[in-house]
Amino acid sequence: MSEAKLLTPHIQVERLRAALFGVLIVGSLAFIGGCSSDAEVPYEERPVEQIYNKAMDLLADGSYQKAAAEFDEVERQHPYSVWARRATLMSAYAHYKVNEYDDAILTAQRYISLHPGSKEVSYAYYLVALCYYEQISDVGRDQQMTQNALASLTAVIQRFPQSEYARDARLKFDLTRDHLGGKEMEIGRYYLKKHDYIAAINRFRVVVEQYQTTTHTPEALHRLVEAYLSLGIKSEAQTAAAILGYNYPGSDWYQDSYGLLAGQGLKPEENKESWISKAWHTVF
Repeated sequence: MSEAKLLTPHIQVERLRAALFGVLIVGSLAFIGGCSSDAEVPYEERPVEQIYNKAMDLLADGSYQKAAAEFDEVERQHPYSVWARRATLMSAYAHYKVNEYDDAILTAQRYISLHPGSKEVSYAYYLVALCYYEQISDVGRDQQMTQNALASLTAVIQRFPQSEYARDARLKFDLTRDHLGGKEMEIGRYYLKKHDYIAAINRFRVVVEQYQTTTHTPEALHRLVEAYLSLGIKSEAQTAAAILGYNYPGSDWYQDSYGLLAGQGLKPEENKESWISKAWHTVF
């Protein structure tokens, strides 16, 4: 089993120990000192192995904040040791486990900056992406976190395409894009209800051009039919319906679009010069 795999959030802590320093720690260490309620560690000079192993014991017990503080203590007391490199990543993981996303991101990014050639750096990138991904809010709110997640997932996929993290990142990447497409649809529907057809078309156009492979595309095409018919731009409405019917012939959205056109004595017909046609064929 690879070291990287052992570092995923779902691993067992005992295996994670082996992955990080190649040797399973045997036996238990005396519990040195105590941690305050807010996980701060008073300075007490100790051997690096002692601090690190205490942090791992705390991690195994689920005391993630205290574990993070001990991992940080490794860096503070022994900044140039190999243990410090391991401790930085483990501190990021411990923060992640208790949803301290900002701390986890900053620590993981520091690891990336200090150890870009490390074999565990792929997990650091993945951990940053996870932190952003798990903070994605509903489509009614600001989507900056979603954009951050998309960028971070892209970094994992592009930098480590053969890793197990890339496989999971691709799944989350598709879900993130679908979420962003949903945000555009929500805004577009709002403008459509306000009869601001140009503004609505611009939003649905983003879905067709940028999020064409998401689940929102059939509705976006139908809404374009609605908006263009409302503006009296029949050719564009017919083109949107034709593209919709060709690619999603059994969908309720196509049936609705077909009915709208038929109500005005029209039928779906693609205009090859339409931006809709060009956008669709550029992607496919």
